[in-house]
Amino acid sequence: MTGASGFVLWLTGLPASGKSTLARQLADALRERGHTVQILDSDALRSVLTPSPSYSAQERNWFYRVLAFIAGLLAKNGVDVLIAATANRRRHRAYARREIELFGEVFIRCSLETCIERDEKGTYDKALSGEAATVPGLQVPYEPPRDPLIVVDTESTTPRQGVREILSQLEEVSYLEP
Repeated sequence: MTGASGFVLWLTGLPASGKSTLARQLADALRERGHTVQILDSDALRSVLTPSPSYSAQERNWFYRVLAFIAGLLAKNGVDVLIAATANRRRHRAYARREIELFGEVFIRCSLETCIERDEKGTYDKALSGEAATVPGLQVPYEPPRDPLIVVDTESTTPRQGVREILSQLEEVSYLEP
C-alpha cells in the first residue's frame, strides 16, 4: 500500500449479482492481512441516508456522491474501503475515480437471468409486477465499467475464487503487498 492512504474498490454490477457477498469475503481476507477495512453497502446506507428511497435519477446522483465522499474520507485516513453498490451509471463511479487517489472498479458480471433467479430481496419481482419502476437492468440502464480493475464472473466463479482473483490484481497494481 502506498503511504498512509487506503484504497477504494467499487464493486459494481446488477442487483443480486453478488457484490455484497464478495465484499464481505474480501473484507475478511484483507483483515487477515492486517488491513483496516470498511464496507459501504448501499442497502445498509440507504436505510439511514434515504429511509424512503425514490431511486430517482436525482436521488441516485446524490446518494452515490455521498458514498464516494465517505469512501474518500475513510481512505485518506488509511482505511481500505469496499463499496458494494450497483451505481448503474458510469458517471457515478467516474466521480469517485476523480476524487479518490487509489481507486478501482470491480465489475461483478452476472447475467440478468441469473440475477433474477438469485434475487432474495424481491427487487426484480417488484419490477416485474410494476411495484418498482427504476430497477437497473430492467427499467433503467446499467452501464458496466469500460476499464475495470478486474472482472469477476459470479456465474462461473465462486466467491472464494473471486476474492483470490481480486487480491492477486490488487498485488499486481501495488495496492497490496504480495
